[in-house]
Amino acid sequence: MGNETLEIEESTTQKMNIPSKNYLRIKRVLDIICSLLALIILSPVFLILVIAIKLDSKGPVLFKQKRVGIHKTHFNILKFRTMRIDTPKDIPTHQLKNPDQYITKVGKFLRKTSLDELPQIWNIFVGQMSIIGPRPALWNQYDLIEERDKYGANDVPVGLTGWAQINGRDELPIKEKAKLDGDYVKHIGPVMDIRCFFGTIFSVLKSDGVKEGGTGSE
Repeated sequence: MGNETLEIEESTTQKMNIPSKNYLRIKRVLDIICSLLALIILSPVFLILVIAIKLDSKGPVLFKQKRVGIHKTHFNILKFRTMRIDTPKDIPTHQLKNPDQYITKVGKFLRKTSLDELPQIWNIFVGQMSIIGPRPALWNQYDLIEERDKYGANDVPVGLTGWAQINGRDELPIKEKAKLDGDYVKHIGPVMDIRCFFGTIFSVLKSDGVKEGGTGSE
């Protein structure tokens, strides 16, 4: 087990420059501080959304789904539930026939504003995700996972938002999305993360790239 971990770390180092490797340590500290503050500050928003979801439709408030994290490990991503409880499981939205029929009234608002992603702040706090990084693929999105391997994009922390998110999001084909994730890995650092962070704010305000039935893994 120890040798396998060493091989993974060596492989990752070959695809990342030394400053980027060191930056990952700083990045984790920033993730912990920022996610803790966000959980505290946004707690009233969480409460309002929980009540709205419960009043709108039957089912749990949170939606859990198995996703692929760093080094292709699996974890359960958290989201506010936006779809009915009879929606087929572990199927990307773009593979559903007429996905709109499964989305709740509150869910449409949550998706349009990306507020459904807020519970992932907890995933960030516990170390399963980062604020910025490639969006975690579904465990069975083998085409995306394989394509990301070409760029080393499976060997960095997955994120709440990332470079691909602000450059097309759901509208991107798999190969282009993986290439953008690779561009993030190549240029990973504080400048790239700041660009992704503020780019996300503008994208959310304009609802750029949000397309039900698109090719994304959201």
